[in-house]
Amino acid sequence: MSDSARDKAVHRAVAHDSAAKHVQGTAMYVDDIPEPRNLLHAYFGTSTVAHGRIKRLDLDRVRAAEGVKAVITSADIRGQDDISPVHAADEGVFANDHVQFYGQPLFAVAASSRDLARRAVRLAGIEYEPEPAIVDIDAALDAGLFVSEAHVMSRGDAEDAICNSPASVEGVLRTGGQDHFYLEGQVSMVIPVEDGDLQVYTSSQHPSEVQQTIARVLDKPANAVTVEVRRMGGAFGGKETQAAQWAVIAALLAEQTGRPVKLRLDRDDDMQSTGKRHDFIIRYQAGFDDQGRINGIRFFHAARCGMSSDLSAPIADRAMFHADNAYYLPAAHIESHRCKTHTVSNTAFRGFGGPQGMMGIERVIDEIAQHLGTDPWQVRRANFYAEAPRNITPYFMEVQDSVLDELCSQLADESGYTARRTDVMAFNESNEIHKRGIALTPVKFGISFTTTFLNQAGALVHVYKDGSIHLNHGGTEMGQGLMTKVAQVVADEFGVPLAQVKITATTTAKVPNTTATAASAGSDMNGMAARAACRTIRERITDFLVDEQDVSRSDIHFEQGMVRYGPQSEAFAAIIERVWMARISLSATGFYKTPKIHYDREQARGRPFFYFAYGAAVSEVEIDTLTGENRILRVDILHDTGQSLNPAVDMGQIEGGFVQGAGWLTSEELWWDEKGQLRTHAPSTYKIPTCGDVPEEFHARIWQQGCNREETIHKSKAVGEPPLMLAISVFSALGQAVVAAGGDLSSLDAPATPERILNAIAAGRRD
Repeated sequence: MSDSARDKAVHRAVAHDSAAKHVQGTAMYVDDIPEPRNLLHAYFGTSTVAHGRIKRLDLDRVRAAEGVKAVITSADIRGQDDISPVHAADEGVFANDHVQFYGQPLFAVAASSRDLARRAVRLAGIEYEPEPAIVDIDAALDAGLFVSEAHVMSRGDAEDAICNSPASVEGVLRTGGQDHFYLEGQVSMVIPVEDGDLQVYTSSQHPSEVQQTIARVLDKPANAVTVEVRRMGGAFGGKETQAAQWAVIAALLAEQTGRPVKLRLDRDDDMQSTGKRHDFIIRYQAGFDDQGRINGIRFFHAARCGMSSDLSAPIADRAMFHADNAYYLPAAHIESHRCKTHTVSNTAFRGFGGPQGMMGIERVIDEIAQHLGTDPWQVRRANFYAEAPRNITPYFMEVQDSVLDELCSQLADESGYTARRTDVMAFNESNEIHKRGIALTPVKFGISFTTTFLNQAGALVHVYKDGSIHLNHGGTEMGQGLMTKVAQVVADEFGVPLAQVKITATTTAKVPNTTATAASAGSDMNGMAARAACRTIRERITDFLVDEQDVSRSDIHFEQGMVRYGPQSEAFAAIIERVWMARISLSATGFYKTPKIHYDREQARGRPFFYFAYGAAVSEVEIDTLTGENRILRVDILHDTGQSLNPAVDMGQIEGGFVQGAGWLTSEELWWDEKGQLRTHAPSTYKIPTCGDVPEEFHARIWQQGCNREETIHKSKAVGEPPLMLAISVFSALGQAVVAAGGDLSSLDAPATPERILNAIAAGRRD
């Protein structure tokens, strides 16, 4: 039996390794780890102004409070006071003498209980000299405040193409931010061990960055800090860089007291003091022909970055990379500004700027369709990337793998889109109060970190002499099923049952210098690294059998828990014991770097992505023109995952990503008052989607024809981020419903809350 014919561990719907533990409540998170003797609990005091000088910071009452064992400020940092992820050195652990956002940490305490620590921080005596606070994008643009330089991406003469087009549209779209609202908040526990070393347990997507940041701030070598992550209760990008600050605070207090320290944020404080998705202002101008084909387009992006750089530059860059979404733009000019505001520093969020970039072009398509009086789906299809020369992106990358015309056409047919659109129009003719909309929107999402050097991964695989396998790699599990997928890859390489592969916690002590589990590349990179380690061990086993049994390499197969060589076969475990007795290593590291990618940022051209992931959704919605309330009636999704490693896990990502995206675009509204205080800082004031918001008719399918043309792990495609942008179909459909009510499409911003829907309707009726 050939390797290709055997029963494979991959391409199978296997349950998430922690699924039963999640249901039973036995899955171990950081706050569930048995607390060591003499554990102290930490908490932090924050600023109550958005911008100003600290005139007085009196912590005497804090130090004297019941149970308090230590109090630290920026003055207690002996290393570099720098927690910025890209070494911009523009964010410290605590505010020093200058406060830059409401909720910025000023100091921290360690006490004998969490309650006593929280009570103690309220005793601080603080006086400020307030300064003017800039809390929104418009004010930052007017003041010329930015965290990094503007960036421009341009191909062709967009201005000339627009001027010479038969028709044009222009307008402004605002997209709001989004809180990560992970179920498990930010939490870290640091335990001092021998020789001044630290063992760190943290809820982080980036253990290596936490390790390096703690080492930098505490003036230690990286090898003195070990960071371990078994799983997170959600992250969505909010624990890529933001986890480091809380781990550092716990480490500083552990270093000062010589005792274990745990810091777990309250939900309100977590929302107040951690970054969000960037909100954007997108100005657009597009010229097009009578078929709706775009000739030229100009975009102006302005993002609210907050008080420091964090990851704003690459996030804003990715918004530019995805300003085309699925469409060929013969001439395009994209200008991006990264605005500094006196709000919490915004950070990575699922999609990493891609959703904001896509929203701009999808609004343009909808406006072109309205101008022409035609179906927006037909305008979308007319602008799809196609064969050369209509396959060059604004950053000069060739789109060679687009399947959108076939995929979207199939979805349109299977969902009954055309007939349903006719029914929607008939419904709107006969109903004065309630109006409906339907939209089919595509997704083309680039897969890779756009910072090239981040595209690397490592793994460590041990095969024990009883045939059991220990797997470790640099990826982290945040509920997305990464550990299960990589374990399937390992089981497949050795031809053993999945249960024979032990999934272990991610730790910097085993696989060093890893990148964040982000950019949807976790399975791609860690799966390939783990496979490389397995193949090293397999080669050693094969060499042994060739010598021992006098068989050819092509006659040796690992399958169904057996190793077959020629006409004979033995249990995998039996072979492994003989290999061990022959003094052959059964342990190996694996490494992978994504091939083909390169990008010259100065020239704004190159191949920043290894490949593209594709998908499409049809959403039908209904609005109440008296209240602005809306609901999603039906959703149909067809998504390309290549040859899925695990269809069950991937389907969970598709459905969950869509719902999270719908929340961003309809109900999740962040609001800061004029003083810069976040007022939507709890479930009572911030509305995430609930079961009642999921449509009763929700049809999601994996595209069975999918296959990655590139050499990815078993020809699969990334699925973490792309599905979120399928929810743009909901926003587009709401726009159609607003137009049906006599409203102004260009006045509808995101999130499309009832208030915004009513305002857009009123704007159109006034005109």
